[in-house]
Amino acid sequence: MPEAYPFLSKTEPTPPNRLMQMAKNHDTPRVALVNAGAVNPMEGIREAAEAGLAEPILIGDELKIRGAAEEIGYDISQFRLIHAPHAAASDMAAELARTGEADAIMKGQIHTSTFLKGLLPTRAGLREPGARCGHVFHITAPGSDRPLLLTDAALNVNPSVETRQACLTHAVRLCQILGVERPRAGLLAPTEDPIESVPNTMESAEIAAWAKDKLPEADVSGPMAMDLILSREAAEVKNYDSPVAGNADIILTPNITTGNAVFKLMVLGMGCCAGGIVLGAKVPILLTSRSQGAAARLASAALGVIASGTP
Repeated sequence: MPEAYPFLSKTEPTPPNRLMQMAKNHDTPRVALVNAGAVNPMEGIREAAEAGLAEPILIGDELKIRGAAEEIGYDISQFRLIHAPHAAASDMAAELARTGEADAIMKGQIHTSTFLKGLLPTRAGLREPGARCGHVFHITAPGSDRPLLLTDAALNVNPSVETRQACLTHAVRLCQILGVERPRAGLLAPTEDPIESVPNTMESAEIAAWAKDKLPEADVSGPMAMDLILSREAAEVKNYDSPVAGNADIILTPNITTGNAVFKLMVLGMGCCAGGIVLGAKVPILLTSRSQGAAARLASAALGVIASGTP
């Protein structure tokens, strides 16, 4: 029987070497794993710990944590274990980060909305009042270490202009930490022309104008269709002149549906590795898709190392 989708990649993603090497130049962070009592997150934190990317703090139902560790043959006796079942695990992780006992937080066997409800409200104490958080995917193609940062594909559902400005700011800062002196960001839209009947094009133009004043260290262009963001040849055909065209380091998406589709097409269709992280809180929050494997988990852990400390 023929494959339903022959365009899907057969390439197994691998974590980018450059990102992993950068992480090794930093101190190992204490990573609080929220609801650690399942095989998948336990394998993830073991991979990170064995790669020198995490000092685990295991939070959740103690019996389930010990059971998951025993199932995969993982000796957790040297690690801190905190009994805090269900939603209490997120609250405990927030307390550890707030008091300086954890340097990063990782999602375990817990629904994303429950996980974030314990971390992002102002009462959790992990962000300043009014500060906006954003999710960033660090995406690399097979055989390449050059990242493309995608924001926001996992946290903000239908973000306002102000929230997208915050997401763009987080991505620019991360890009600079990763060694890109002057990041280039494309604001994704269906066309490069601001059209009132297509609100995102107008909003993208507004964000691009804002960035000229607020993010002078970056080149920001928008609105831009995807072909302009990815292809210099397409920009030449359309007479679109921008340093971002065909050379973007960052893509800012208009909403979570668009961003999530782009991310999953790059992973499933191109074999890309995508590490995910939430920025804007007191500590980085490691958040990947449940369907992602070891490479994405390691890339996310490496991002957490880089974002949580200094060399």
